[in-house]
Amino acid sequence: MTPFTYARATGPADAIRMGQGDGAKYLGGGTNLVDLMRETIEHPATLVDVTGLSTAIEPLDGGGLRIGAAASNTSLAAHPQVREAYPVLARAILAGASGQIRNMATVGGNILQRTRCTYFYDDAARCNKRAPGAGCDAIDGFNRIHAILGASPACVATHPSDMCVALAALDATVRLDGPEGARELPLAALHRLPGARPDVETELRPGELIVAVDLPALPFAARSTYRKVRDRASYAFALVSVAAALDLEGNIVRDVRLALGGVAHKPWRAEAAEAALRGKPATAENFRAAAEAELSAAVGLRDNAFKIELARRTIVAVLGELAEVQA
Repeated sequence: MTPFTYARATGPADAIRMGQGDGAKYLGGGTNLVDLMRETIEHPATLVDVTGLSTAIEPLDGGGLRIGAAASNTSLAAHPQVREAYPVLARAILAGASGQIRNMATVGGNILQRTRCTYFYDDAARCNKRAPGAGCDAIDGFNRIHAILGASPACVATHPSDMCVALAALDATVRLDGPEGARELPLAALHRLPGARPDVETELRPGELIVAVDLPALPFAARSTYRKVRDRASYAFALVSVAAALDLEGNIVRDVRLALGGVAHKPWRAEAAEAALRGKPATAENFRAAAEAELSAAVGLRDNAFKIELARRTIVAVLGELAEVQA
């Protein structure tokens, strides 16, 4: 392991000051970063411990919640208001990793975990995320878990976070602070598609830090759920996951929120499917048509083309569950 220095920040301003040094990395629970350091993929010169940031989960004026960046995944999933008003978020968190990891992992760290696949960990493989310009062995290799939407010739890895899929569906806003001051970004706009530079994964500026996540007041989010399809029952990345919230007026879809996981380099907000559903009757046929609209641009690789049909069926099943409609 490369030698590094360690410093514990007392608050956002202190963290940002220390985080401007060359090779500095912010450290939350360390469940991803420390693992990558152990694998000699990440080589920070300085670790800035930001677990002293806010862990509060508190109501916002006018409704909604503000979640401190250092709140643990476990505390967020167990929070009574989250379980009642945003069940999709609680269920997504519980579908991710193990209890021990959820106890350690922070909300900010979960959002900023690296998009990755098995080739990223293999230093004998070509990987543009690990070594820009090297190539991508996953494209012609074993690519069962890889992307079907938004991929590029440079990278077909998928974003691993379950929590982020729910946050994207809920229109969450990420609150940032950094050397240039505070700003906000929609969670759905924070992560980047791979393009030619898959090693650049987010829109964060140098030294910027997540300080909180805001959930808007979304009354129909109480009718929401998360479904994760994976190869084994626990501690596995999603082949396909769906986060959905549904607002019905009688049998008509008044509004809907839908996001997909396991299909792209970032949590995938299913805006085409949402647009296809608004104002339409909540029927299995319309759910299938919405899924088709979203997946019309999907491209399968040799081993993962089945994901297109799997995503289609999972969208229909989740919406049918929320609408109490037989698929």
